[in-house]
Amino acid sequence: MPYFTSYDGARLSYRVLGDAPTSWDRPPLVCLAGGPARDAAYLGDIGGLSAYRRLIVPDSRGTGDSPAAADPEEYAFPRLAEDVEALRRELGFDRFALLAHDAAAATAQTYAAAHPGRLSHLVLLNPGSRLQGELPDDAREIFASRAEEGPWWEEAREAVRLLENATDLTHVRNLLLRAAPMAYGRWDAPQRAHAASESDQLNPVPRAGFWQGIDEPSRLAVLEALTKVETPVLVVTGDLDAVTGMRAGEAVAESFPNARLHTLKGVGHFPWIDAPGSLTRLLRDFLSETA
Repeated sequence: MPYFTSYDGARLSYRVLGDAPTSWDRPPLVCLAGGPARDAAYLGDIGGLSAYRRLIVPDSRGTGDSPAAADPEEYAFPRLAEDVEALRRELGFDRFALLAHDAAAATAQTYAAAHPGRLSHLVLLNPGSRLQGELPDDAREIFASRAEEGPWWEEAREAVRLLENATDLTHVRNLLLRAAPMAYGRWDAPQRAHAASESDQLNPVPRAGFWQGIDEPSRLAVLEALTKVETPVLVVTGDLDAVTGMRAGEAVAESFPNARLHTLKGVGHFPWIDAPGSLTRLLRDFLSETA
């Protein structure tokens, strides 16, 4: 497992997937895991995208093979954005493409605001819009609309209710597995296998620290900076995503001057599991466009 040295001397791990050649017009794609603070292994190779683009997948602090942070504030997403810049410097990229899933979209947006000239493309998969100051409730509407899909729905609804007050980590992990079907477009073998890995990929302390460390003036400054980011941005949502929904993606896309929004049909919160072919084609075409 290779490591890079971040801004404070921390040695953080990353993986390189695929052997597609890189060049000025085909930069590598750095992939940030969400959760927040879930082990990056859950991303896999983004549904086979490594066949077309070399992927760099870092383990954020306290996840995967990266050590825990010495200071809890280092888990905050603005600090994690500076870890991304440290990775770029160590690997010698002039520009690169950046992909982020779920909560990591906040990290990626903060990076884009601070280092816009370093990005060739930005992809935000199933983002939340907490950075935008919006908490849309359409995820609940999507979940309610799926009540007739199968017997999993009642169990998932009860698990979500119990999660609100659960504190024991073992109990939380069991409830997450019971609630897992709501995160996918369907509940077949690939989805079940992917969901089964979640309990071993959770990191409660880094998760708790992720949203710390940014005050209201700083949040607004990030949003103001995003209005000047000319990097091509692709925001992807799933019409069956009962975790972050679709309206959050709309709010995120509206934060950029050069963003497009694409909704995948029959897809939940993990599009590379529900529709790997469709997602790979979409990302391959977008990343091939000249910035």
